[in-house]
Amino acid sequence: MRRHNPPHPGSVLREYLGPVSVTDAAKHLRVTRVALSRLLNGSAGISAEMALRLSDALGTTPELWTGMQAQYDLWRASRRPRKKIARLGAGRSSAEPVMRSPARREDQPNVGNNTMSSLGTDSRG
Repeated sequence: MRRHNPPHPGSVLREYLGPVSVTDAAKHLRVTRVALSRLLNGSAGISAEMALRLSDALGTTPELWTGMQAQYDLWRASRRPRKKIARLGAGRSSAEPVMRSPARREDQPNVGNNTMSSLGTDSRG
């Protein structure tokens, strides 16, 4: 369930850091001061690598940080206008498969597919 206007993970991180300076926290996390500052100011998101670093340094789980980032990203995406997308498989009978293999384009090589040679019609001249 999406929260109403969740905070950016950087603002939560700022609370975790308390009186620790950005410079000291960046050194401890082994990231640049600019990278940490961008995160704290909400102009950058938390990557999986940063989530692991934060979990080690703060005694949290990486999922806490990636989960907050996902909630924030989903909420922001849901606020943007977007075109309506019809439900996949709408109007099909239940016996018909929903997903199909993509058609092979003529410019793609026939790699790993020996159906032609197994029929005795090898196209290699």
